[in-house]
Amino acid sequence: MGKGKPDATVAFSAIASPLVDSAVEQARHIARAPEVEGIHQLRVTLRSLLTLWWFYRPLMEARKYALQRSSLKSIACAAGMARDYDILIELLRRNDKCSAAGIAAISAARESALQAGREILSPSHIQTCLQEALAQASASLGPGSGQPRLRALAEARVAQAARQLRRRTKRAITAGRPDLEAFHDVRKAGKKARYLLELFGPQLPADHRRLLKRLQKIQQPLGELNDFAVSESLLRQNPCLIPSPDQTKEIRRWLRKKRKHRLSALSCLLRKDRTLKQA
Repeated sequence: MGKGKPDATVAFSAIASPLVDSAVEQARHIARAPEVEGIHQLRVTLRSLLTLWWFYRPLMEARKYALQRSSLKSIACAAGMARDYDILIELLRRNDKCSAAGIAAISAARESALQAGREILSPSHIQTCLQEALAQASASLGPGSGQPRLRALAEARVAQAARQLRRRTKRAITAGRPDLEAFHDVRKAGKKARYLLELFGPQLPADHRRLLKRLQKIQQPLGELNDFAVSESLLRQNPCLIPSPDQTKEIRRWLRKKRKHRLSALSCLLRKDRTLKQA
């Protein structure tokens, strides 16, 4: 973006365009070989784009923002369907909790999910969808003398995201007993704050780096909790996913135990974390 103090609206395309290009290229890789990492990276890019749209929301017309966000979310959800199966397969393989026949059945369901989302995840659809959203947003943001500077907007939006994270963390750790949904909200708020800090770090004061480092560390246990919760939910919603009913019951029991253990440990960890309380 060059030196100086750019308008927030002028900076939008410079930040968004590389992300759109990355998503299209990732979609091409998935079309050739729908591997686990490729789908994961596409979801990360889409989350960054969704965070970027949230960042610019105060400068966008509400209806257009909602339509563009919905378009981005539809792609993220299609990728998420296959990603949930990847998470379950990885957990079961890593912990040797499922037979080869069971893994094969889950892999077949994953393939079906990919086929169901083939049109939405196609490179041509993603390219058209994201480029249209980018063009529409850029046009609606058109530069003007009254537009805020990028740094001022970055500081304001990061501060708002940090307050949301602090409120959600407080709600999660002060509940009578650990609540899964509350910690899921902490995870989402933490991701938003982290993506903002990564996208706009150069525009922010140096003291934000401490929060970024802490968020990067706390995301791992939050992510592990989410993996167990997502896998447990997937089996609950698809009770015949694994051919053996007995094995399904055993796996669900194991996932529930792991999820509860992670939830309790995470509750203790967040109670001790002063950085997030003061975010």
